[in-house]
Amino acid sequence: MKFTYLRPERSTNPSLLVDEARTVIVGMRSYAFDAPENTVDGPTARVARYAWDDHYGHLKASLTQVAARLRIDGHRATVFADDNSIVDREIAYLAGLGWFGRNANILVPGKGSMLVIGCIVTTADLPIAVPLEDGCGTCVRCQPACPTGAIIEPGVIDANRCLSWLLQKPGIFDRTYREALADRIYGCDDCQTVCPPTKRGGSQPSLPHHAPYVDAVAWLHLDDNALEAASDGWYVHGRDMTWVRRNLLIILGNIAQPTDERVVDVVRRYLSHERPELRAHAVWAAARLGLNSLLHEDDPHELVAEELAHLPTLRGDL
Repeated sequence: MKFTYLRPERSTNPSLLVDEARTVIVGMRSYAFDAPENTVDGPTARVARYAWDDHYGHLKASLTQVAARLRIDGHRATVFADDNSIVDREIAYLAGLGWFGRNANILVPGKGSMLVIGCIVTTADLPIAVPLEDGCGTCVRCQPACPTGAIIEPGVIDANRCLSWLLQKPGIFDRTYREALADRIYGCDDCQTVCPPTKRGGSQPSLPHHAPYVDAVAWLHLDDNALEAASDGWYVHGRDMTWVRRNLLIILGNIAQPTDERVVDVVRRYLSHERPELRAHAVWAAARLGLNSLLHEDDPHELVAEELAHLPTLRGDL
């Protein structure tokens, strides 16, 4: 996925971020909150916990206060949170906050892995922590829990299978993993929710800033500006709402009912959409729902023709 390893010589060397840096202070913020009741009437898309609020923003605000104190004391200090400039999980490990779990997340004793990570790179000379030993032992629950088998070996994730990445990746969604997507519209928590340390860490009630549930049909009717506002805070490649709509169409194919007129109408609309990527995914959704009579068999675009040539079977519960 590149991200923090796009420029590894920079993201693994804090002294290139702050001249004469001596210490990295690491902070975390939990996003282990309970899901509120789902009040959406119709096909519902699910948002992963870490995207329910701007947790990085809250963490950065807290770290900024610490950095301000360091500057008052005469040190240079720069805050990094959700920033490709530094490899956050590695610094959390080196800071002794947790160990690398089999799902490649940092597991914090008593808390688990539902935490975002940020840091302060500073010239202050502070005591250095000692990394923790592995705490997973023989537990492998996260590996079979992954919907796509993306955890190919302990601590190693094949990003090309990970649903969190596939939801963000532009282009045609890999046909192999569309059914595994189920009702997810942003992120996937499965390898964390089965993790014993994370489960023992517990959760707390919340009032999410972003809705944990999305009305898939309603969102497919939004124009670009409204959809961009609704998905504010999400990473969307190029802020092109095509990819959000693509994901919603796959979700309809996975969970919607072909007897729902709202669903039929929106699938029919997208089968004639100007973007071939969306027509292609509408073809898949229509076939999964048994709405083959809506298909335009003469669509000349190669992406749509490819989907028409590889129609999925009717969804098993229909």
